[in-house]
Amino acid sequence: MGTYLHRSLDLPLHGGKAPRWLLTRMIRLSRAILEVMFGLYSPRQVLERLSDPFWFQGLGCVLGFDWHSSGLTTTVCFALKKACSEIPDSPVVVCGGKGRFARQTPEEIRQAGELGSLVSDPEDLVRISKLTAKVDNSCVQDGFTIYHHTMFVGRDGSWAVIQQGMSDDRRAMARRYHWMSSRVSKDFLSDPHAGIVSTGRPALVLNLADSEIEETRDVMVELARQEPSRVIRALSRLQEMGSLPKRHYILLQDIDPRRIHQVLLGTYERQPENFETMLLETKTGAKTLRALALIADLIESKPLSFRDPARYSYAVGGKDGHPYPIERRHYDSVIEELNRLVGQIKTEKGNKRLALKGLLRFARVRA
Repeated sequence: MGTYLHRSLDLPLHGGKAPRWLLTRMIRLSRAILEVMFGLYSPRQVLERLSDPFWFQGLGCVLGFDWHSSGLTTTVCFALKKACSEIPDSPVVVCGGKGRFARQTPEEIRQAGELGSLVSDPEDLVRISKLTAKVDNSCVQDGFTIYHHTMFVGRDGSWAVIQQGMSDDRRAMARRYHWMSSRVSKDFLSDPHAGIVSTGRPALVLNLADSEIEETRDVMVELARQEPSRVIRALSRLQEMGSLPKRHYILLQDIDPRRIHQVLLGTYERQPENFETMLLETKTGAKTLRALALIADLIESKPLSFRDPARYSYAVGGKDGHPYPIERRHYDSVIEELNRLVGQIKTEKGNKRLALKGLLRFARVRA
């Protein structure tokens, strides 16, 4: 899939939603595209494409959505989820979505497991889903809060996550995070993202998922396992200093020893064995992680990372009329042609070369 470059792409938060006439076609076209891909590629290969932020952006353009809108993420993921649910014996299951649907991801994963649609342990997938959200919400502190979370699970055990955060400073911008199982393996805290589509780099980012600060994370876990009074004393001394080094964007008013004391009581009682366990099994949030990181840096002399991990042709027109308005008959003819190719793939009994030739011939005609 290539190496992801440090690029950015504006994703403004647009109001409104996709009109029904377009959304129904997006679902039909998504189904046709997926059926062609399922006939040509393994589930893992399909998910690797979805985990490529630029391929995913291109798919949104092919489906006719606004090329730079934050709504592309939520609407395309919805169309893919609906399309997969309509494909008999789909090799990919899609769970989650925007807002309350994001919170329903664990239950949807468990339901898919009960229906026999998964080869992976549903509880392991639930853990992965929660961990990816926790990393992007609390470990990559870039000023964006996750409000959309979609998990794609292949029958071959592969998975991908696409989630999106909204800016906290009222700039009405969004940032999209892509994950792929083959990239993270067992380590979710060593530069785990397949890619991030961003509005450019925020002024300061505390990145606790940087591969270069593993030792710092270990110290933070040790601090969380200690009786809280030592950590609170360290925080109190910092407040007495009156200021912090300029390299920190953490402010003294962000540090509330009483609130952090309550969180640390919980971590002390649970005695987390590692950083992942601390994230998932305690109430450790972004502010507590910032405080522990600050102590690890100033008291224990462990470095932090402020490196932002972000890296970054229409076919039927665009919803907003760019580069040209969508022509509905043309959109429908594209769906019909792809459905014909799906039938050809099945008729040729897996002859991928002939199917690919048909797909390329179709692409040339449309161009």
